[in-house]
Amino acid sequence: MEGLLELSYALDTFYFLLSGLLVMWMAAGFTMLESGLVRSKNTVEILTKNVALYSIACIMYMLVGYNIMYGDGSSVIPGISFLIGGDNTVAQVVGGGDDAPYYSDISDFFFQVVFVATAMSIISGAVAERMKLWAFLLFAVILTGVLYPVHGYWTWGGGFLDELGYADYAGSGIVHMAGAAAALAGVILLGARKGKYGPGGKVNAIPGANMPLATLGTFILWMGWFGFNGGSELKVSDVESANAVAMVFANTNIAAASGLVVALIVSKLWFGKADLTMALNGALAGLVAITAEPSLPPMILASFIGAVGGAIVVGSIVALDKFLKIDDPVGAISVHGVVGVWGILAVLLSNPDATIGGQLAGIGVIFAWMFGTAFIVWYAIKAIMGIRVSEEEEYEGLDMADCGMTAYPEFVGSKGTK
Repeated sequence: MEGLLELSYALDTFYFLLSGLLVMWMAAGFTMLESGLVRSKNTVEILTKNVALYSIACIMYMLVGYNIMYGDGSSVIPGISFLIGGDNTVAQVVGGGDDAPYYSDISDFFFQVVFVATAMSIISGAVAERMKLWAFLLFAVILTGVLYPVHGYWTWGGGFLDELGYADYAGSGIVHMAGAAAALAGVILLGARKGKYGPGGKVNAIPGANMPLATLGTFILWMGWFGFNGGSELKVSDVESANAVAMVFANTNIAAASGLVVALIVSKLWFGKADLTMALNGALAGLVAITAEPSLPPMILASFIGAVGGAIVVGSIVALDKFLKIDDPVGAISVHGVVGVWGILAVLLSNPDATIGGQLAGIGVIFAWMFGTAFIVWYAIKAIMGIRVSEEEEYEGLDMADCGMTAYPEFVGSKGTK
């Protein structure tokens, strides 16, 4: 019996680590997606932001974030302590009882830290092409160290939202909507890119520089999402959990496929063309939508959930751009925020333990917390050091302004790339 427990412990720990590795690979997906959807003169800055935010997330979550999210405290106010678990080299059995998952405590930290980085990555694309690099990185310190862990404590850490019955399997709200809420606060204070909106409410398209990169990024994110959702089962060492993981993988995949196809069809009917960017965002919308509950729906329902997400994201991107003048170069607020809300509500279609009250409470609290605190932090950074580059720097490109180099030097003229 003891040998069997040790084998289960080793297998679940290894599965946790592999899942975390897949989620870490999503950082590459966000980087490629954003690089493809911005102009070439801002490519190096986007690359720098993404590798730096991932590194900052890892450090801040180790220093304080993990202990806030999974520490002791009341149901509302988390405790604060520093450095995970004291002796960070000791593996511990987590949980208790016959049905509890058993895995290394450090594997849990690794799996959770890549989720924090994912939430921060969502913001990067939304504020692209006009935000100061160091203002963005300062915000990353605060979000990954404090803001995200607090509502993480309220939900996955056993706080009051968990007590209210809020159900969010892998984080449609906890990760995706939260990141979008923080992005929205930043975009409102930042303003639109120069030339995005013209007289009379005209919306000027600003095409991305590299559609192959954007497509590659989407496929990488799609692949990484199997770890994002699959790893959230927490174990794979018994028949029931192994079957659940298989269902999660299948549902994650079909939701993405359905979201892409529907977004492609909607764009053809609406715009008269098969819009690649809408199709890519449709796949991501399907993934976000199914993330809140990928283990319980039959595949046909998962397909429906993803399809609705794909339809929603097209309408949301157009509405935010045309009517609200929210300039989001990659559509992150729509994909992760608007569709994230749909994903949270879609839990009610398959989870008999979920309640409309619990889901609405989660939506309201997480959005209010992240948008409100992010707005305050962005505003403070704006007052202290500014958050927007100068008009000249925006025209020349953030690559030279922030990083002193360009991504494609062979094509750079005296005025920089376009």
